[in-house]
Amino acid sequence: MGGAVRDALLARRVGDIDLATPSPPEAVTEALERAGLRALPTGLAHGTVTALAEGRSFEITALRSDVATDGRHAEVAFTRSWEADAARRDFTLNALSLTREGWVFDYFGGIADLIGGRVRFVGPPALRLAEDRLRTLRFFRFFAVYARAEPEAATLADLAAAGEHLGLLSAERVWSELKRLLAAPEPRPALALMRRLGVLAAVLPEAGTTAGLDRLAALGAPADPLLRLAALARGELGKLAERLKLSGAEAERLAELQKGTVPTADADIASLRRLLADEPAELLIARSLLAGIGGAAGGRLRARLATLPRPLFPLTGRDALALGMEPGPAVGAALGAVRAWWLAGGCAADAAACCAELSRRHNG
Repeated sequence: MGGAVRDALLARRVGDIDLATPSPPEAVTEALERAGLRALPTGLAHGTVTALAEGRSFEITALRSDVATDGRHAEVAFTRSWEADAARRDFTLNALSLTREGWVFDYFGGIADLIGGRVRFVGPPALRLAEDRLRTLRFFRFFAVYARAEPEAATLADLAAAGEHLGLLSAERVWSELKRLLAAPEPRPALALMRRLGVLAAVLPEAGTTAGLDRLAALGAPADPLLRLAALARGELGKLAERLKLSGAEAERLAELQKGTVPTADADIASLRRLLADEPAELLIARSLLAGIGGAAGGRLRARLATLPRPLFPLTGRDALALGMEPGPAVGAALGAVRAWWLAGGCAADAAACCAELSRRHNG
């Protein structure tokens, strides 16, 4: 169903494979257990059972039709009609189904839209958007990945009108869609369209111009959503991370991208080793990309950062105790002083040399 069929038709890598059936979830559970497979009731209210097979999970969902929606949640009824189930999908390219024999069922012109590079709603766009407000952001995510054609004027108008309702969405859902959009191979046309329709200002008022994204693209930066968010957003990124409810790890990385040492293009090996002793190469490379360090010098800088081994200070508290130092704060202070000496020397001193320096300081 849906995405797996869409990507298979485009000869793209298929991720999750979702299955559908006219059977109710109770019958699906019984069939799985008879086959010796574990069945998890992950979404019985919406007809979904997850099957575990050979270390993988497969969602199996009963065919459904919408009874009522409120813009965030839908009340569904089970059906035996594949077309009725397809009719509740968001976009025509997601309303495709494939039998195990290889027959594709396309009730709404999804294959033609795939070929033509069109992201088109199933049915009236305004109705689809009112059923689930997240579809406004989903449209731009799919536009970034699949579109080659300008949306129809009516669709543009409905998307613009839907922007005022995006405040109903939780921050977590907004960030989930923005993150996937920013991970697209080329998100800038979709972001430009969002800005034009007022949607970008509604969900990401911190967004500045795309100049930072343009620099990243020119430098061949990876499709990293946090790196792109840092390039796009203005102001204090910590406040943005809090508003969008990023995970702790995401918020920490975003802050590290904004604050910290940016390696210079003419830095020597000793300077780079000092930086690498305190921060990972990936972060230093990302900062150099955000700073727009380009040309041959920028390329050499990033190549050196990527290939230089990360220096590790070779001493621990045990080494200090072995020299006869008493446990306590003095041990940490002494190790810190030797580490500063080690850094000043470009992190070149080995364990023996560092031990000798520690002993000299302790005994001298």
